[in-house]
Amino acid sequence: MLRTTKFLMAALLLLPAISHAKWNEAWSARAKVSINAQGLGAAVAQAPVAVRLHSGNFSFADAKPDGSDLRVIAADDKTELKFHIEKFDSINELAIIWVQLPKVDPADKSAHFWIYSGNAQAAAAEDGKGTWDSNTVAAFHFDGAALLQDASVSKLTATGSISVQKAALLGEAAKFSGQAIRIAATPPLGLAASGGFTYSAWIKPGALPQQATLYQQGALSIKIDGQKLALASGKSIISGGEIKTAIWQHVSATVGDGKVTLYVNGVAAGAADMALEDTQAEVKVGEGYTGEMDELELANAARSADWIKLAAQGQGVDSQLLKVEPDAAEGAEEGSTSYFGVLFHSLTTDAWVVIIILSIMFVISVAVMISKAMMVIRVDKGNRHFIQHFQNASDNLLDLEKTASHPDSTLFRLYVAGLREIRKRYSKDNELALSGASMDAIKAAIDADLIRETQRLNAKMVLLTIAISGGPFLGLLGTVVGVMITFAAIAAAGDVNVNAIAPGIAAALLATVAGLAVAIPALFGYNYLGSRIKNITVDMQIFVDEYVTRAAELYGR
Repeated sequence: MLRTTKFLMAALLLLPAISHAKWNEAWSARAKVSINAQGLGAAVAQAPVAVRLHSGNFSFADAKPDGSDLRVIAADDKTELKFHIEKFDSINELAIIWVQLPKVDPADKSAHFWIYSGNAQAAAAEDGKGTWDSNTVAAFHFDGAALLQDASVSKLTATGSISVQKAALLGEAAKFSGQAIRIAATPPLGLAASGGFTYSAWIKPGALPQQATLYQQGALSIKIDGQKLALASGKSIISGGEIKTAIWQHVSATVGDGKVTLYVNGVAAGAADMALEDTQAEVKVGEGYTGEMDELELANAARSADWIKLAAQGQGVDSQLLKVEPDAAEGAEEGSTSYFGVLFHSLTTDAWVVIIILSIMFVISVAVMISKAMMVIRVDKGNRHFIQHFQNASDNLLDLEKTASHPDSTLFRLYVAGLREIRKRYSKDNELALSGASMDAIKAAIDADLIRETQRLNAKMVLLTIAISGGPFLGLLGTVVGVMITFAAIAAAGDVNVNAIAPGIAAALLATVAGLAVAIPALFGYNYLGSRIKNITVDMQIFVDEYVTRAAELYGR
């Protein structure tokens, strides 16, 4: 019993290490590739996906110059996945890796796989043929090294004259100028009436409309008809979907079970009943087409709508299907943290004090901007309603207060102030006759209220000016003090290396960043609110003159 208990305890202690064990310790680095397949309706099996690697998501310094030490491992950190490298440029730090995923399931929100590197002794293990499923009969990447070579198990070779377009959709692409490339008739490309067919490619037309044949084999052809995608087989033709100029778009067509479907950017653009004819003929690609083409794939089966959607989502320029990031667990084991974590960890006490003060200033300035913006909006709306009411009044100028109330309108409050002064000047017979001196006194009273309204509109705006002028200076103070403390600590320790200086200097600069973060929004808010308040003030001045003039005209003597 005791022996069993010891064994269970040892197993529990080893469990965390086992759960985080690497596939192979000989590889020193790895990156996690998360899969976001939420746009799919159903799972897709044996799906080839393109992984883009660059300096922002992958350490090329850890890998061999040709990428031959790369390995792709499933989420279980045990199973090797088939892959091949389309492009690996360690100098410019760009790479395209094709991986065959056994299954892409939208229900699996934690789906991922690993890319391992960092083994100088490793030999190349890519498998170009195995990356594609058994239904794939051709896959042309159109990369410069093998422009007309098929990357699938069929190993087809096209002939013709096309040029290479650098920096295209995925690495390089083919550039057509009206002349077709040809693939000789071969059994893998043969069409059968009882079978299926899928055409998939990315195109970037140079100009539209154009009449171009993207693919033709015997009676079957896929075309750009003006600005529409079209498929013809004998006398039957179907078209749909808009083709656009000068942008990359995914076009696809599937034929199977007596039905043909056209897709543009993964969305069905047309469907009709149509069957294949038994065909064993030469294939022509790009006849009459002017523009770029990339990732031409042909299959002897009708791909599902989700397979097409996955290709459109996973290979596009703005693809969100895959996200590559360094292994977080590995970074934690090495004691590394995020850059902001390093900065905050290195902040000195004085810098924290400055940042806390700036945070309070930021909250206050945001509260002032929000409250003043809401007030200005209410005042503008109230003034518009009241001035319309005022201008429509004819001889009942002194009765507007009874017909409607405008509590948010500054003009209405000025009107009430003038009305209060006018009512003081009714005679004992309840008659009103205003002299010139009375009009001057009424205008003076209204002007006094105008000044008070202006002060009310500008109240608390000084807090924004304090944030604008004081924020950067407070931040600069925090930075200067932080730098002084950093250099003093270095002098005391006698350590003058970059690793000792950099964190402290970077953390000190964070105070200046905080100061600017307070000042910049406050500056924009102050200028915007200031212009709105100025307009309201001008409207009040104009209203006072109009009000006094109309009162003198109606009730003066």
